Amino acid sequence: TFYYFIRLCLEKILLQCILQSRTLSGADAINALRPFYFAVHPDFFGQHPKEREVNENSLKRLNGYLENLQKPGFRSFKPTPLTFYVREREPNSSNVQESFSASGFRAVSFTLHTRDLLSTVLDILNSCSLSTEHVQSLNVNSQPHKEAKSTVNRPIKWDKTYYSFTGFKDPEEELEQAQRVETTLISWLDYNEASAVKKLKKSLPLRKELERLKFELSHQLQLSDIRWQRSWGIAHRCSQLHSLGRLVQQRPEVLKNVKGRTVVFTDRSGMSAAGHIMLGTMDVHHHWTKIFERLPNYYKLQKRLLFLEDRISQLLGGIQVIYVEELQPLLTLEEYYETLDSFYNKLRDSRLPFHPRSLRGLQMILESDRYAPSLHEFGHFMIPTVCDPATLQWFIFAKAQEARENLKRKEEMMISEKELIDTSTEKFSLDRLYKEPSVSSAQMIDCCKRLLEESLPYLQGMHLCISHFYSVLHDGDLCIPWNWK
Repeated sequence: TFYYFIRLCLEKILLQCILQSRTLSGADAINALRPFYFAVHPDFFGQHPKEREVNENSLKRLNGYLENLQKPGFRSFKPTPLTFYVREREPNSSNVQESFSASGFRAVSFTLHTRDLLSTVLDILNSCSLSTEHVQSLNVNSQPHKEAKSTVNRPIKWDKTYYSFTGFKDPEEELEQAQRVETTLISWLDYNEASAVKKLKKSLPLRKELERLKFELSHQLQLSDIRWQRSWGIAHRCSQLHSLGRLVQQRPEVLKNVKGRTVVFTDRSGMSAAGHIMLGTMDVHHHWTKIFERLPNYYKLQKRLLFLEDRISQLLGGIQVIYVEELQPLLTLEEYYETLDSFYNKLRDSRLPFHPRSLRGLQMILESDRYAPSLHEFGHFMIPTVCDPATLQWFIFAKAQEARENLKRKEEMMISEKELIDTSTEKFSLDRLYKEPSVSSAQMIDCCKRLLEESLPYLQGMHLCISHFYSVLHDGDLCIPWNWK
């Protein structure tokens, strides 16, 4: 009876402390995280499509975690690993909105396992090396936290011998054990399989409808392909195709110039640097109609752009100027033409002594957000538009042989990646295996090789996406990190 009474008192004290630790409101939490949101918001990563997508997905999971913390009576917390690309700060800037440099960013990974808003906010800020001084003024009713470590906030510090004598569980020890638990692929699949199967079955009719609409429109308009810039849900994609179908019925004459082209549903309308027709998902038919009517002018500009690329190539010893959709921001044809024109004029005036055709077989892409040239693992040069011509010449000469080796390795890697995807799809009877654009070929190869060593009956008939985190998408796709444990 005495021990039962002691336990009741202890539980009452713990409950009181948990309530005290949640005095930070949802609005206060959002306000406290403003520096963090400013550092990672996807809108500031427009020139970095891979990093933008990682931050978008991580913010969705973070918002879900914060929402759960505010639900009354919510008890089920799973450690949530997150990865963000954080914009670097200028060392001497005092203004918050001017303190972030456009020159770079860093990747930050951390796992949330806190059970109250204050500890979560402090964990996030400390993990990203952001100041926490402003948080204390928001949480006047809570005890100060040190280094955002998640500990049970109690007025009484019970000695460890108390738990060994009474047999009660030590809350601090339980919390430390929970923090040490790392999500494994098997445990995550075991926990989420049923939910994914249910969502996938529900989405099957819409998936069939999407394939039907895509096939009919592609055939009717003689399109090369229909794509989406973002990973919108199946219902959203069907809605976009229905909208395009209605425009075809209402104004068939404006679509006479789309033969052989690729249509991309994206954030804005126009023609992309790659020559694809962009249809903004927020635009109405009137805007789409104008784009289709302008296609002849776009095609003329595209010819001028190709001529400009050829002129740059001649000035740089035959190196090919390319535009890679997966690695570069989604530029309009006009934006890309202006970039090429500016770079060409600088090269023409500098008269660099490149021997004709000495760099044939090599590739380069132009980037407006870098300040130093670099060589990509796939062998193409990444050249800033502001690069000094003399620096450009030295860098290309110094890295030419390495670039050729990387290009050869790229071909081998692409073949290996495709073979491993096909083998994995067949072994696990997957309906589809794919990766997010932010996952490199090397990461995909490593992931597939390790998957093939496992026995995973959970995956039969599923859609598996290789990503940077665990998640079940709205339509039942399973997302797993490429470096799963």
